[in-house]
Amino acid sequence: MVAADDERAAIGAGAMRKAMWRIIPLILVAYLFAYLDRVNVSFAATDMNADLGFSATVYGLGGGLFFLGYALFEIPSNLLLVRYGARQWIARIMVTWGLLSAGMMFVTNAETFYVLRFLLGVAEAGFYPGVIYYFSSWFPPCHRSRAVSRFYIAVPLASLVMGAVSGWLLDLDGTAGLAGWQWLFLAQGLPTVLVGLAVFVWLPDRPASVTWLTPAERDWIEEELAREQSLMGAAPSHKVLAALGNPRVLLNGALSFLLIGANITFTLSAPMVLAATGGLDRGAVGWTVGVGGILGTVAMLWLGHVADRRSDRFIYAFWCTAIIAACYLVIGLGGPGFVIVAVYLAFATAAPSVQMLLSSAWPEVMTKAELAVGAAAINTIAQIGAFFTPFAWGALKDGTGSFEAGLYGIGAMAGVCAALIWMLRAQVRRRGALAAAG
Repeated sequence: MVAADDERAAIGAGAMRKAMWRIIPLILVAYLFAYLDRVNVSFAATDMNADLGFSATVYGLGGGLFFLGYALFEIPSNLLLVRYGARQWIARIMVTWGLLSAGMMFVTNAETFYVLRFLLGVAEAGFYPGVIYYFSSWFPPCHRSRAVSRFYIAVPLASLVMGAVSGWLLDLDGTAGLAGWQWLFLAQGLPTVLVGLAVFVWLPDRPASVTWLTPAERDWIEEELAREQSLMGAAPSHKVLAALGNPRVLLNGALSFLLIGANITFTLSAPMVLAATGGLDRGAVGWTVGVGGILGTVAMLWLGHVADRRSDRFIYAFWCTAIIAACYLVIGLGGPGFVIVAVYLAFATAAPSVQMLLSSAWPEVMTKAELAVGAAAINTIAQIGAFFTPFAWGALKDGTGSFEAGLYGIGAMAGVCAALIWMLRAQVRRRGALAAAG
């Protein structure tokens, strides 16, 4: 029996090792460019706003409109992903958003800024929950946090890339008659199209369709995924309205509304906040954001490994969110430049891991039948928060002349989010205890 268990464990380890190497690098590169194209406007903002005469309110509304487009088309996009397959649909998403991101170089006024940001959100809608759904067909729970963390490190790595190259691209100002911020959008948008084509060619559809897994390895994946679903029970319904009425979906959506709304609002303005509250110049801001990306990457890989081993993703998500809330409040209070830099680095270490931990736990609170629509519904609610919060942030900045009130506001949002994560953890642990007892 022990020998059989050891043999089965070896088969599972081999299957996961192959799947990680075949899938994760390509998805990581895809999400890296997705995140670059989503937030590179934060580095372009200072020069673009000055050239085009945008106020903080105009910039905040344009920044948020991305997430409105994302929210409106999130569920339809994920339904189409299920219908046409992850490989084809993720490739389509990448090609269209890459072209639109490069098209940001043609912004000339507030109206074109609004339209292109909205369309960029429409184009990217469904990417992240689609990847989580795709992973649920490949990676059992005992490996899922590691899988998600290894592609989600694209978020902090994007900060590293932006910090390293954005200043250089902005310094191309005047080259070939283009402003530096136009070069930034062009150089970071067009490569996404090529990555999308690579996804279409090389991303495997499902375990049964590949030849690089042995029959025993394919069977192991299917059996482990089936075991997970047996613990979840049957789904009451996988229709859209049922997903939106599912209390577990709504609770995940509420905490994601607060978390994503707060974090993306700060990320979109982080270079300006660091300059205003810490007195940093463009070079110092770039290095600070870049170092934060390195710290976030290390923390995410470590937390993904530990969360899988301890089978408790929520406790780490709770503590990371509590750290984020404290960082917002401290930055709002202000202080010497070195204090602001240190607090920002603490934020950059903790922030990327929270959504990775929470989304890798979605299959623990939803059945496979619920997951495609449920994940999209959660992300839709999250993107609504990401639409409203940057607009409110910009209005507060214009009304008060500083970032202080906005920082206190998103600090409170993060604090409430931490409390909701603790509540969700208690629910999951209670259900697990009941299942074990039954």
